[in-house]
Amino acid sequence: MAGKFFFSKVKMEPGVHRFLLFALFGMSLMLPAGTVAAAESIELKTGQRVEGDVLKEQPDAIYVDVGVEVIRIPTEKIKSRSQVGAKPEAVSTAVVESANGRLYQVASLPRKSIRELADQFGEGVVLIQTPGGLGSGFLVTESGFCVTNYHVVEKETRIAATVLHRGVNGEFNRQRIDDVRIVALNPFFDLALLQLPKQENLKYKPVFLARDEALYDGEDVFAIGNPLGLERSVSQGIIGTKNRNVRGMVYIQTTADINPGNSGGPLFNARGEVIGVTNMKLLFSEGLGFAIPIPYLKLFLDNHEAFAFDRNNPNTGYRYLDAPRRQRPAGK
Repeated sequence: MAGKFFFSKVKMEPGVHRFLLFALFGMSLMLPAGTVAAAESIELKTGQRVEGDVLKEQPDAIYVDVGVEVIRIPTEKIKSRSQVGAKPEAVSTAVVESANGRLYQVASLPRKSIRELADQFGEGVVLIQTPGGLGSGFLVTESGFCVTNYHVVEKETRIAATVLHRGVNGEFNRQRIDDVRIVALNPFFDLALLQLPKQENLKYKPVFLARDEALYDGEDVFAIGNPLGLERSVSQGIIGTKNRNVRGMVYIQTTADINPGNSGGPLFNARGEVIGVTNMKLLFSEGLGFAIPIPYLKLFLDNHEAFAFDRNNPNTGYRYLDAPRRQRPAGK
């Protein structure tokens, strides 16, 4: 996070807490004319607005220099953030399944706590079931298009998905959906595109892909998936390195726990934007999980017709021939 490069600890004096309460529940704060140009405008859920330089960001709060004080604002109190004079950050900027064939939405979202983000986007993560095993996936459109790993559905044609959705009582309900359709497969990126059939009593809630593809070592991330079939499990960590080379492909290395069953699930940043697709870990190790970076996923989805699944050829266009048998030498 950017704040780490400035300082690691902010000393909060008693007067700062009083000033924070004034900012949250009283009036909006104005800065001296000389500092407004570089400031952020932070809109609170109470309708008030704070303007200042963001010195440090943490998962649960940000620290803002308003010119005369440094105040701490809990992320759960923040509605949106933007540069002074700019529009607040948009929740979504892409049209789902628009004329250009895009099958996902991108977003620049405000930072929130992991608890809030898991609650907000957890319904977009599904359990993928095949006769050969279990995996994870995540919805990218309201019409049921879903991303997972190729190896989760490899050589399978009978696929089901379990969706956890919030009922009227606020509790999660489990709904199994059969006859999931395979749309496209790419074994080299280890990606697959599925489509869940429309349900009369269920509205699919997709997640957002990150608009900004820049990643930073040490950045906070979290994964939601179904490790060992334990539905909608959340694990938190950081980016160990943003560009780990594994067998000729670049992966995100993360300390977020990745286990069998997590494959195909989303890796989120601290804003709730999907930055990768979890797909493997090093065996007999902890904190060494890997995810496919979002540029590979966007490329796959933007060109999904090129990887279209052919039901009459489960290997989708490639097969390996047996090597010719060695001829027995003459005279033997």
